[in-house]
Parts: sequence; structure tokens; C-alpha cells
Amino acid sequence: MSAARAGHTGSTAVELGPLGLDGGAHVLVKLGLSGLAAGDRLTVRGHHPELAAHLAIWCRQQGHRWHPADPGSETVGVVERGTAASARWQGAERAGDPDPAQSDAVVAAPPAHWGLAARGAAVEPGGPEPGFRLAHRDEVWTDRAAGLYAQAAAGQWDPATAIDWALPIGHGPEVEAAVVQVMTFLVENEEAALVVPARFLGQIHPHFREMQQVLAVTVADEARHIEVFTRRATMTSRPLALSTVGGRASLQTLLDEPDFATASFLLSVMGEGTFVSLLSFLERHAPDPLTRRIAHLTRNDEARHVALSLAHLEQHAAADTGLRGRLARATEARHRSLQATAGLNEDVFDALVLLAAGDLSPTAVAGGWRHVQALQAEMADGRRARLARLGFSPGEADAIAALHTRNFM
Repeated sequence: MSAARAGHTGSTAVELGPLGLDGGAHVLVKLGLSGLAAGDRLTVRGHHPELAAHLAIWCRQQGHRWHPADPGSETVGVVERGTAASARWQGAERAGDPDPAQSDAVVAAPPAHWGLAARGAAVEPGGPEPGFRLAHRDEVWTDRAAGLYAQAAAGQWDPATAIDWALPIGHGPEVEAAVVQVMTFLVENEEAALVVPARFLGQIHPHFREMQQVLAVTVADEARHIEVFTRRATMTSRPLALSTVGGRASLQTLLDEPDFATASFLLSVMGEGTFVSLLSFLERHAPDPLTRRIAHLTRNDEARHVALSLAHLEQHAAADTGLRGRLARATEARHRSLQATAGLNEDVFDALVLLAAGDLSPTAVAGGWRHVQALQAEMADGRRARLARLGFSPGEADAIAALHTRNFM
């Protein structure tokens, strides 16, 4: 029987052959001892010339007793497992339940000294106590985190292969200028959608690893969106279009929000949910197959981001009855701070009208105008539906939805 196998089966002998402790023999001895109780004995066989002397020292260091063999014996000696051998484990605690499929897989408030320990690991006492500000389950967790992470990982796409950048662009310069303006607007907003979750990612206690993972993929999604929107905007050699003060002021309020739940609500439930409607609109009215494909891929990602935020906030609201009131007040405060701004870039609005129109005839433009009005109504309906999911009454949902920034995000 091999030494490694003997250790796993609780055998009382280990064969080391020519292996010495200076070459790793202690690994096999430890395996042999692992199935034994304190006071049990492990016979050691081997013919390394220094093995007996080295084992005597090693046993003293590890808390075992060494019994050298009599001269002429076929064995080197016997290791008697000591009571101090498990000192490194004494006082250690388990960092929560290692199985996320079980109920209460994560603890309510992981202590600081667990630090970066893997959930389920035996945490040796002492050591650093890193400060993770988001260290309470109710404020950061959703039971859907693992499933949403799996969806996000499976849904990753490569801009170089998922999009055929050689697809033709055959429309006129006016329509292409509208595409560039919308893409410029999307890049700016996706920058905010990247920065906000990235800012909170490092504040989440590692015990809630699935939330870390899904937020990390969210950040990667937004980086990819910025890439494809920028590439589409510049592929006809036009410069990027206008970024307005009002638009940047609206996004700055998201960057300034210090609370994770509130930032998630304003960014994803209110803003990115609205952007799902916008990207659906672009997919329907894209003037070329390349833009249509980009809108389709990015819309799927954004819908997943909204689902994550809703799942997190639903669970948070169930545990904290005051959360909805704080979210409503945050929406009101953001609305007041932006009252003096111009709201949606009018060049973006006009570009959307032109894209929906398809050409420059008065009849087509009138139809494009109606399509954009319908888009804004769809956006408002979507906000009300998401607010209802979070437990707001119809009246509350109407009032809060109406206060959302005119800049869409």
C-alpha cells in the first residue's frame, strides 16, 4: 500500500523508501497521521541515512513523540500522535457555511477577522482585520447572486467575434451623424454605469463572494459596451458628438451617492432599466445591421444588471422596512439638485427622432417623433413596474417614476 493511500485509510504504517525529510517525507508522514487519534502510533519505514534523526526533530516541532527503533529493526521508528498536533486548529472557527445551496449559506454579519478567508475555511485566530464597509448580509446580498453570476459568465461575448464589423453602412450622412450622437451619449452613460459598481466592489466583504463576482462581471460588461459604442461612433471617421453639462451633472449625482443600495437603485432600477428600453428602441430602429447587432447584445447585458439590482433591493427591502422611504427621498433629492439643468441633450432627442424616422421626409419625421414619444412612455411604464416590484404602492410608483432624471440615466 502506498504511503499516501495509507494516510487516507488510517493505516498505522508508512513506507518512505529513500525519501528523507529534506525531500518531502514529512508530507507522507503527516498524511499517515491524519487518520489517527492522539496516542495512536504510526510505524515509519525507510532507508534515508538521516531519516531517524530528522524525524526526532520534526516530531518535537510538531508536538508528536518519537520512538526510535531498536538497532537492526526493519523500521526507522514509531511516531506517536500528540495532543498538541492540532494546535493550529485549536480555536479556529468556520467562516460560514461552505455550501451556498443550503439555507443561511452566508452569515448575517461576517466578522472583520475573517478577512479574505474563503467562505467555509477554518479561520485561525489572530491576523489582520481588514475593513469592508459592506459587511452585513441584508444590505448587500441576494439569494440569486450565484445564479445571476452563472448567467453573466455564460453570457459574455467578444466584440471581435460577436459583431461583424464589416457589415455595410449605406445610409446618408444625416442619419450617420444621428448614430454618432447617440453612441456618444451611450459611452458617457456607460462610463457612469462602470464606475458606480466598481466603486462599491472593493467595499463588499469577501464572505459575499457571489455578489463580488457578479458585480465584477457587470463592470466588465460596461467596459465592453464602452468599447463597442466608441468603435461604432468612430468607424466612419466622424468625431464624437456633443456631451452636455446637464448630462454630466445628472451622472455626477450617481458618482456622488455614498450608499450602495441607493446608488444601485438610482443607477440600475431607474437608469439602466430605462436604458433597456432605449437599446430596444435602437434595435428596432437601427439604420444598419451593425448598429442593430450592437444594441441587441448590450441590451441583454443591461437587462441582467437590472435583474441583479432588483433582486438585491427586493431582499434588502424585506429585511429593512425603512429602505423604500430612503430610496424615495434619494430620488426626490436628485430631482431637486438637477432642476436647474437642461435635462436630456436635445441633440440626442433629435437623433432618436431621425433614427426612428428613417429618412428626412416630413411624414417620416412625424412618425419618428411619435416613436420617441412612445419610447418615453414605455420608459415611464417600466420604471413604475420595477418600483411596484420593490413594494411601492401605485401612487408612490407614479410619483417616484415622474421624478426620474430627463437624461434617461
